[in-house]
Amino acid sequence: MKKMKNWVIAATLIICSASVITSCSNDDSPVVPTDEVEAQLQQMTLREKVGQLFYVRPECLDTTIHFNLISTIDSSADDIKKIKLQAVNATMLAVNEQYPVGGIILYAHNIEDEAQLATFIPQIRALKGSPLLCIDEEGGRVARIANNENFHQKKYESMGAIGATGDPTNAYECGNTIGTYLKNYGFDIDFAPVADVNTNPENIVIGARAFSDDPAVAASMVTNYLQGLKDAGIVGCIKHFPGHGDTKADTHYGYASTQKTWAEMLNCEMLTFRAGINWGCQLIMTAHIAAPNVTGSDIPSTMSSIILQDKLRGELGYQNIIITDAMEMGAITKQYNNAEAAVGTFLAGADIILGPQNFVEAFDAVVAAVENGTISEERLDQSVRRILTLKRQKRF
Repeated sequence: MKKMKNWVIAATLIICSASVITSCSNDDSPVVPTDEVEAQLQQMTLREKVGQLFYVRPECLDTTIHFNLISTIDSSADDIKKIKLQAVNATMLAVNEQYPVGGIILYAHNIEDEAQLATFIPQIRALKGSPLLCIDEEGGRVARIANNENFHQKKYESMGAIGATGDPTNAYECGNTIGTYLKNYGFDIDFAPVADVNTNPENIVIGARAFSDDPAVAASMVTNYLQGLKDAGIVGCIKHFPGHGDTKADTHYGYASTQKTWAEMLNCEMLTFRAGINWGCQLIMTAHIAAPNVTGSDIPSTMSSIILQDKLRGELGYQNIIITDAMEMGAITKQYNNAEAAVGTFLAGADIILGPQNFVEAFDAVVAAVENGTISEERLDQSVRRILTLKRQKRF
């Protein structure tokens, strides 16, 4: 790795001036609500507003499925493979009547081939809540479509291999290629790229999913990948804030932490996240990692107002959507029940609650929290306003 001084100098140049393809003056930042959004917001019921906060896997709408079967985001798990929900069914439609949803995320087991996907996506589009279609298609080992043998899309070795080329145009090409086929299939959002900096060789969850162990290199790759997605008509999402690259454990299964101080993060991970923010990214995904030397506790970053409000919104000036990592992951479910997790992350500053273990319980908990004053209607409207603004940009 380069010396820290070189990191800071190089990354500052990336953030404050034009990079190979992208620039700081991007028309995606910040999202400004329009009169149409305000009019729509005023007409919405409480349940319609709350529904916009939830982006869920299809299985969350089928209450006949035992929720222990989907207690992990790891789509390679045998139980999840066996579910193989690949069409909207009658139960889902009935649940959706009372539980509108803002977005649906598809995993590998939800996708069989092009014909099935072409049938499934219009069914999802027709659900109450006008859900956006989301997917984890980073390239490399996390690619729900490219790694499916029934699809014939370009495969990438890893983002680390792209970063190693030192050429940001390769990151642009990757993002644009992935964005183009996602757009053609009907998706709106790609939960990519990874903006983590791979500084810990013992890291078992990020590794080569990150572009580099050098934040200056990673920053340029991330913004060019984002631009590639944008030019293809897909919204990108940088993850996992405040940085999952210096951890040893995997938050899919339980507690994980970084021991870095905020000052250390500012000289590493935040260089990459700042680059994405200054580029104009519309979505930042939280990490469930604890950062005790920043927050003073073992609370997951997803549940921490210090991380989400004081640092991300306050210090870094981020104005757009904060989305959680999947709330069904072990780092959350081993510490919180569905109600505590959903209400807690929203109070901490998140806008979108991704993949709760039990959608119905989480939804009802947020409704109850608004009704009893734990969550103010003003706070709810702030998040819904951001989400509706993004939807209008995508649809019109």
